[in-house]
Amino acid sequence: MILRHHRCRQLCSNQYTSPGYQRNSCGYCKSDNGSASYYASSVSVRPVHYEELVNRGWRRSGSVYYKQNLQRSCCPHYTMRLEALAYKPRKDQRKALNRWNNFILGPEYIRRAAYLCPKTREAKKHRKCNFDVVDLVHEVEYSNVKKPIDPKTTRPLEPAHRFEINIEGDTVSQAKFELFRKYQTKVHKEDLSKWQTKDFKRFLCSGLKRSEPNAQKGERRLGSWHQCYRLDGKLIAVAVLDLMPSGVSSVYIFYDPDYEQWELGKLSAMREIALAVEEGYKYYYMGYYIHSCTKMRYKGSFRPQYILDPESHTYDPLEGELTEKLNKRPYVSLSRDRKLAESSSGTDASTEAKEAEEESADAEMNDEEVSLFALNMPGVLTIEEIERLDLGNWALLVHGTFVHMADLVSWESMPIDEPQSLKGIVAELAATLGPEVVKDSAVVLFD
Repeated sequence: MILRHHRCRQLCSNQYTSPGYQRNSCGYCKSDNGSASYYASSVSVRPVHYEELVNRGWRRSGSVYYKQNLQRSCCPHYTMRLEALAYKPRKDQRKALNRWNNFILGPEYIRRAAYLCPKTREAKKHRKCNFDVVDLVHEVEYSNVKKPIDPKTTRPLEPAHRFEINIEGDTVSQAKFELFRKYQTKVHKEDLSKWQTKDFKRFLCSGLKRSEPNAQKGERRLGSWHQCYRLDGKLIAVAVLDLMPSGVSSVYIFYDPDYEQWELGKLSAMREIALAVEEGYKYYYMGYYIHSCTKMRYKGSFRPQYILDPESHTYDPLEGELTEKLNKRPYVSLSRDRKLAESSSGTDASTEAKEAEEESADAEMNDEEVSLFALNMPGVLTIEEIERLDLGNWALLVHGTFVHMADLVSWESMPIDEPQSLKGIVAELAATLGPEVVKDSAVVLFD
């Protein structure tokens, strides 16, 4: 990635290096320079801090972190999350899981198992009336499949396929890399030469710091992990997950295109919801939701989904008012709409007209040449809020030694709203990260 600033910065403990705000072509509608985001990169981010960033509209791709300016992008990316315990599977999702389970077990096993291990009437009724996603995703894993002795063969009854799941660190292996390249070339039609091992590692094996849980202390697994799917000993899918204190975040899934008919995307989402439920994570994050992208609409079918308001950082139900407004315009902030409704109540339309004029003026700005503060980017701290953070006390690492920003020559006289000044660069970074991450981080500057 080309850095916007000649001088880069990096946060350690949470270590970020940032090229700052820039425009790029949109990968969805393909418009040139249609997408605008603030970028940072990091080699080490703690899960607790990443969760804070996610709930401020950030996502990551490998070690690159980005927060989109939804108001100035052609296809706004909205953060979405689902409360795992509230998940209500649709008919097509239930059908996909049942089809997969029947495929794994096979008709012969199902028939013989029903004879050798018959279910009670109550169990059959409960199964018909209740869709337990946790039980269903696990029941066909080889270690959980019942294997009664078949009197015809005097051997344990075996399913048609041996299906196994394990969670391991986000590390590189030849099997993962080969599966990834097969997926990218056949599903996304990419050139094989585009992906080398180092690219795969940078994209999907450069995640959050991992920690194993201490069961005695009631801890949960944290960091970046690979959930690996194996069928008859062969790796057929890998789900890349970020496990945060309160949520399971889906980063990416790649799978063998030979199994595309089994809707592995749906299956992995249900398995990740089940993981959240059984291991005590409250939320399941499916990544960004782009309402204008037809291929993204499937995410909204995992209900009930909530969308992060880009300005208030609160969550609103996707269904209902928000969907109705997204059908009419690309950028929606319900908190802004409510404020406008309150301010214009009992008056003429002057407030709304003024808002429209301001948005029109903003649209004419060259947003790569002005301060981030002049753009009024949703979800970014204002200059007044930044000044209350006391950036002068933000730690700075110089040649292995920690100092403070205020120790820099001419720090106090530097303009905070000048994007090319050191103070302006640091202020923009702080404004996008938010106060909680800033107070637990330090900055590294290098040329």
